[in-house]
Amino acid sequence: MPKTTVTFGEIMLRLAPPGFERFLQSPQFVATFGGGEANVAVALATFGLPARYVTLLPPNHPIADAVVAELRRFGVDTSHIVRARGRMPVYYVETGANQRPSKVVYDRDYSSVALAKPGDIDWDAVFDGAGWFHITGITPAISATAADLALEAVRAARQKGITVSCDLNYRKNLWKWGKPATEVMRNLMRFVDVVIANEEDCQMALGISAPVDVHAGKLDPTHYAALTGQVLAEFPNLKSIAVTLRESHSASHNGWSACLNDGRDFLVSRHYDITHIVDRVGGGDSFAGGLIYGLQTLDGAQEALEFAVAASCLKHSIPGDFNRFSVAEVRQLLKSGGSGRVER
Repeated sequence: MPKTTVTFGEIMLRLAPPGFERFLQSPQFVATFGGGEANVAVALATFGLPARYVTLLPPNHPIADAVVAELRRFGVDTSHIVRARGRMPVYYVETGANQRPSKVVYDRDYSSVALAKPGDIDWDAVFDGAGWFHITGITPAISATAADLALEAVRAARQKGITVSCDLNYRKNLWKWGKPATEVMRNLMRFVDVVIANEEDCQMALGISAPVDVHAGKLDPTHYAALTGQVLAEFPNLKSIAVTLRESHSASHNGWSACLNDGRDFLVSRHYDITHIVDRVGGGDSFAGGLIYGLQTLDGAQEALEFAVAASCLKHSIPGDFNRFSVAEVRQLLKSGGSGRVER
């Protein structure tokens, strides 16, 4: 059994209209929880690996208490969550369909994570027994002090010899506090071993562009050999980079695959044609969780990449942020190719 994987970031109350309705089309929201790093922790725990989630939440707050209870229900270790000043963040998501895209509205100013600063988390205690640390580019985008705390975290992990992964996850609506994303993320990348991204993340977070039309209906994965090679060349500390390839034919119909470059081989996954998307939010986090699981437990990078793509493909079929599929179910998709036949 691999050592504990630690993830750190902000988890939010997620409010979504029922089904495919628009905001307040009917006077109700479906309340769940979500956040990139929490989604990864839940995915790993669902796959049977020890996962520890670290964040800051307001004290004496019933919604924050419900967050912790929900994470525990999935088997995530919440013992290092810090209760600190600030508010409970919220995000609203309107699920798109056909030609209408999904829409996300953030309400996370002055949250406990936004107000957090270096020294607020005991990283020595957090990393006790840990072998892997996962972070995303969302946390540094929240505030200047959150960015400093994220940098403190990856430095502490690196000093302890822990493998560090980072999903770049560029969010243009969050990078408002001053420094550009490229300056912050390129500095943080010096402490990362495995990076996960899409082509926009590479461009907006690292300033490295893909030499292809990313809005084309069909993406040629081999074109990303140059992009991933350039990232590895500019950050020699990296061991590998995985890039997800999403072909958006409409909000309901996407092509889905990924590639991975470890400096020796350029690997490409199977391609999935996802024709009736239920909810794509959290799909990238399910990929990250699958890749982290695969790189720690499976036989080689190609097998890990295939597992990650299959896991994230399945995530598109259920509402909510969290992955709810077991290793056996992901393996079944890999075996069957996704016929969708009833299992009796």
